Amino acid sequence: MNFLVIVTAYIFCHGLTSFVVTPVQSMVFPEITVFASLMYLPHGVRVLATWAFGWKAIPALVVGAGISAWLFTPAEELDFLEPALLESILIGALSAFLAFELLRLMNFNFYFGGSRKLNWKGMIVIGAISSIVNSIGQTLVFSGLIKFDQLAKTLAIYAVGDLVGLVTCMIALMFVFRWIRGFELSRQQ
Repeated sequence: MNFLVIVTAYIFCHGLTSFVVTPVQSMVFPEITVFASLMYLPHGVRVLATWAFGWKAIPALVVGAGISAWLFTPAEELDFLEPALLESILIGALSAFLAFELLRLMNFNFYFGGSRKLNWKGMIVIGAISSIVNSIGQTLVFSGLIKFDQLAKTLAIYAVGDLVGLVTCMIALMFVFRWIRGFELSRQQ
């Protein structure tokens, strides 16, 4: 069940990014949009799924990213990205896990169960670290495809987009939890 929830959430967030964020962004940064998004909502799914399920989230994230690439990437871009796409998907799926593990090794356990409730500041730190890991990894994977003069801008957009996507997902999740609590309270009365 958790597997399907993660896959579905990833696909849904990727679809929102593809149909809402990408068209607007492509007007401003057309040469970078094929590689990076200014608000990549699936990064929020990566971080929150890894927070909740640890390494067990990785297969679902890989499947969600694979299905999303197939569903939402235009065929000409998919052909252009195809040689590096699997590597890109694996780096994205592993980025949050690597960030959680790095901080856990430093005695900061932000996984679910590591503390009584979600540590929002900790999630932002995890999101930032995983974004850096993802940004560097994605830039290396696509380095042969990204023009050298666009490299720094692409790296920055990966980092910003991942973090904005995480914060957006966390805010949305907060409202969902409040709605659920309100619904439960209204049913009890």
